[in-house]
Amino acid sequence: MADAPPATSLVGHIPDLRRYARALTGDGWSADDLVQDTLERACERWQLWAAGSDLRAWLFTLMHNLFIDGARRAVRQQGQRVPVEDVGDELVAPAPASDQSLDLQRCLMRLPEAQREVLLLVSLEDLGYEEVARITGVPVGTVMSRLSRARGRLRELMDGSRTRAAPAVAPLRRLK
Repeated sequence: MADAPPATSLVGHIPDLRRYARALTGDGWSADDLVQDTLERACERWQLWAAGSDLRAWLFTLMHNLFIDGARRAVRQQGQRVPVEDVGDELVAPAPASDQSLDLQRCLMRLPEAQREVLLLVSLEDLGYEEVARITGVPVGTVMSRLSRARGRLRELMDGSRTRAAPAVAPLRRLK
């Protein structure tokens, strides 16, 4: 392991990995498992990391691939997934909180996985479009499109949760 990066550089990325994993999974335990699996895979496959390249992007790529593999495995094991929109009326909302963090987390989890991943990598991890494209394995244009759709959908979801209780503004009338 003479060409392996120092362990301190790997350890320095753990908070970023945990933050992204928690945002991806929506669950602390699952996030910790995902980070652990990512670190194990990174240690097993140091020879695949190109020395001098961005270690953070490589780790995020490993995490992204593990998350996608886990999601696919869960679909195969569970059978069919039910979209949240289909059972939204049956779900019980939590008690209103003074802050919007619960609403944001719930709205983030309602985004499609591909959009949520791109949104989190760009906004939470402050990665560039090219890095996100490399991590997710899609073209830069697709990253930009997914990001735009994710931001729009998140805005709709957040506004929808606030405007349900508030009366809607009357539409403008045309006068001659």
